This record gives sequence, C-alpha cells and structure tokens, in this order.
Amino acid sequence: MLPELLQGTDAGGFLIIQDSASYSGRHLLKSFINSALDREEAVHVLGFEVSEEELKDGLKGSPIQRLHFHNAYTDPLGWTDHPAFTVHQFCLEELTRLVKQTSHPKPATLVIDSLSWILRHLSPPDVCKTLQQLRKGGAVRAIIGLLHADMHQSGTVGSVCHLATSVITVVPVVKGDKAVAKITKRSKSGKVMQDEEIFSIKDDFTVIVQGKPSQLGHKQADPKEQETDPTANLTFNLRLSDTEREAKEKLALPICVQQREENGSAPLGPRFRTNFV
Repeated sequence: MLPELLQGTDAGGFLIIQDSASYSGRHLLKSFINSALDREEAVHVLGFEVSEEELKDGLKGSPIQRLHFHNAYTDPLGWTDHPAFTVHQFCLEELTRLVKQTSHPKPATLVIDSLSWILRHLSPPDVCKTLQQLRKGGAVRAIIGLLHADMHQSGTVGSVCHLATSVITVVPVVKGDKAVAKITKRSKSGKVMQDEEIFSIKDDFTVIVQGKPSQLGHKQADPKEQETDPTANLTFNLRLSDTEREAKEKLALPICVQQREENGSAPLGPRFRTNFV
C-alpha cells in the first residue's frame, strides 16, 4: 500500500506521516516530495522545523525548480519586522494566496513540516478548520503533513488524524535501519483499509518495501512493550503464602476482645472495646 500512496494522493486527499522520537518520519516526507516532483507537480512546503537548505538536501535535478519553500524556520512567530511566513498566517486566505503566487497548470501539493509546530501555537479546532477548508477549497491538490505524535495529547492526535484520508505511522524495528509503516487508508466510500509494511529509504529517497512484518519475522520496537514491570524488583511480596494467610486469619485485632459467657460456654464473636485505658 505504501508504493500506491507514493504514486499520488487522490485529489482532495490529506496524508499524515505520524512519527515519534524513536523514529523520524522526515525522510519519508521527503520521499513523498520527490515523488510529487517527479509527477511534474508544484510542491509548496511550509517549513517550520528545518531550513530550506536542509530540506532540499538530496533533492536534485530540474524538478526541484517546482519546489517552493515558504520560510517559517527563521522567524515562525513574527518577532522581526518583515517575517517571511509565520504560524499566524496558517489560514485559508493566506495559504491560498501563497499557492496562487506561482503559475502552474496543475493544482499544487501542500507539504506541512510540521503540523506539530502549528498545533503548539494555534488551537487544534482552528488548525482542523483550516485543514478541512483547504481540502474542500480546491486551491491545492493534496496535503501532506508530518505529525510528531508523542508531542501531543491523544485527543489532539485523534482529531487531526480523523480528517486525514491516509495515516502512515512509522515505528522502528528492533534491529537494522528499516522501519515499519502502519497504514490506515479511508476511501471515498468510507471503507477503511489497514496494512503494515517494512520499508527502507535509499540516499535518493527511493522507498524500498521489503514485505510485511509477519512474513519477515521482524519485531517492532514498541515503546509500550519495552516498559519495565514496576513489580519486578520489589523487596517484598505482594501476595501472601498459605501459611501467612492462615496466621493472619488467627490474629486478633487490637480493637477486639474475646469474651466468654459466665457459665464458661463457647466464646462469643469479637466485640468492640468500650473501655479504653
């Protein structure tokens, strides 16, 4: 499914590459940029996290002329007098104006690097509203965004991913430089398709799919599975043995006393003390 997505997101599509500190999704993002340029599409990048030089590193040839970098890296909050692009310009009107500044016969692909930077400074409802307007407005052919999932609450991640037509979650495997792509794709009819594929990325950002995790026997490095057991190294037992449980049941509580009848019959049940010394 990953090669299919690389061949071209459907018109009006919104693809999210979801990564974490354990594996960066920026190389895969650059693979999607490279694929769009090879299809002779204009690509507009909102660059918040890396400079233009770093983003273009490895992207060579004539197609790079159709890559338009909007510099939100040097002054993302507009602290200088003449910022190139700021996070506060992330709205339908400003983004439509940016895309239409370049003359190109085909609708452009908008790349957001990254959505996490925007979500840290704008409210999630406003970000979701703008993304939905861009999808329906027709100014761009497709939207591709990088999202650092471990920087946000699960509700925020879920809200943004709910708008996406495709979500690729990248996680590392235990050994090697490969990674696993967990893909969820929603068709226009509402059908949801899911798949997992092991992939690697070459120096020219070509994606090589090597199969499924179950076929190759690779185990994913799931952070949740790597959490240590908090009860593993305790110096005491959390459960009583049979002998300890029997001794506990025979132990009289300090606030109770066994009393007998005056005629010496069987003992009565425990009664609460009423005379404290």
